[in-house]
This record gives sequence, structure tokens and C-alpha cells, in this order.
Amino acid sequence: MAAIYYFAIVGATDNPIYETDIIPSSRSSSLLEHNKRDDHKHLNQFIAHAALDVVEEVQWGTQAMYLKSVDRFNEQYVSAFVTANNVKFMLLHDQKSEDSIRNFFNDVYELYIKILMNPFYEKNSPIANPQFDNRVKMIARRFL
Repeated sequence: MAAIYYFAIVGATDNPIYETDIIPSSRSSSLLEHNKRDDHKHLNQFIAHAALDVVEEVQWGTQAMYLKSVDRFNEQYVSAFVTANNVKFMLLHDQKSEDSIRNFFNDVYELYIKILMNPFYEKNSPIANPQFDNRVKMIARRFL
């Protein structure tokens, strides 16, 4: 079974800013798989939310923005990236490939900075831009 990734951006006040399921392009998307993803969406959100405490513990022990794999639930890992303004990028995945995950986070961080530079975007508010969503998924196809 191919990997399905769950990516979330959590604001400085632990509010959800953005979330998406990322399915590698090599995977077919049948109706059964779509229903299974919907069933696991709440579980993925719960796992990512539970890992926030671990992310906060780890972030104060290092100066690095990329925190690597910070938590594990069954066969899934949670990797995190913390920005300078305490926004957390969290990726739930089942394969350990630190270099590709780091590259994914760096490119998404660059996209996020471009969103922050938009004078009409209010900091820590949800990102509903479809171009941002498409670019995140394009970056994921390249690295994950």
C-alpha cells in the first residue's frame, strides 16, 4: 500500500491554518480509497494535534527549524518544522526519508513566506488560496 501523507500548518496560537491529504501521483484514487481517507482524516488530525506538545518540548531544546521526526503513532511518524514566528508545519507520514521531508518543508516555508508578504493576508488566519494548495501538492509530488 502506497503512502498517504497528511500535512498541516498550525498557527502560533495552536489554531489550524491549513491542512491537506497528499496522495503520491503513482497511487490510483478509487472510491474505496477516498472513503478510507475520509475515515482516517479525523485520526490524522488527532495524531497531529497530540504531537503539538512534543513539538513544543523539542523546539526549545534546539535552534534548528526542522525538528525531524518528533513523534510516532503505530506505523506513522510526525515530522515538524517550526518557523521564526512559531508557526508549526507538521507532516504525518509512514516512511522515514529525512532529506526529502526537509526539502519539502523548506519549499513550503518559502511559499508560506510569500503568503505572509501579501498585504491582504492576516497573520495566523486560515489559508484558503487554491494556488497555495496546488503548489503544496506539487512540491509534495516532487519530494515525497
